[in-house]
Amino acid sequence: MVQSESGISTAAPFVPAKHNLTAIREALPHCRGCELYRCATQVVPGAGRATVSIMLVGEQPGDQEDLQGKPFVDPAGEVLHRALAEISLDPAQIYVTNAVKHFKFVRNGKRRLHKNPRMSEITACRPWLLAEFDAIKPKIVLCLGASAAKSILGGTFGLMRDRGKILSTPFAEHVMATVHPSAVLRARDHATRDLLFRHLRDDLEAAFKFARHVA
Repeated sequence: MVQSESGISTAAPFVPAKHNLTAIREALPHCRGCELYRCATQVVPGAGRATVSIMLVGEQPGDQEDLQGKPFVDPAGEVLHRALAEISLDPAQIYVTNAVKHFKFVRNGKRRLHKNPRMSEITACRPWLLAEFDAIKPKIVLCLGASAAKSILGGTFGLMRDRGKILSTPFAEHVMATVHPSAVLRARDHATRDLLFRHLRDDLEAAFKFARHVA
């Protein structure tokens, strides 16, 4: 694990100087910027082309993403793709990645249960996300869930208070946040599930419309 001069864990030394998707994907498997690489099956890079205008940032890979090496290939990914289909947004028009590139989990028998990354782990992995921003230069970044939002918008960002708002940050000019698709799956009842899905779908649509019209 590498630490900065201030003693904070960081992936920065592992990020290539050349910020294009090929260089980033080739360098990612060698990252030792925090402890999460020790237990994960593999690193999970972002997916998509560098020419898209919308970038979606999730929290971290889940169990299936960790095994397959691809983001959003689990039930949460199915929710995301259903929302994209409802607004007629082709997945090929977006780039999807995660704020943290390795799966963090706790074991429960044979199952591996998702565990939220600490802010220090999110911060350690941020150099990879910033490199992706630089490679793609999206017109808008849509954060999926609180952890992704806090990685870009800071630890005091309130997801349900500020979701759907277009904000400017030092890391990306236009950033919006919405609920993570997994929140839809975890909803306590049908009414809440429908509400959260509408939030996700409507915020995706708003981001799509913004990207289509921004210079």
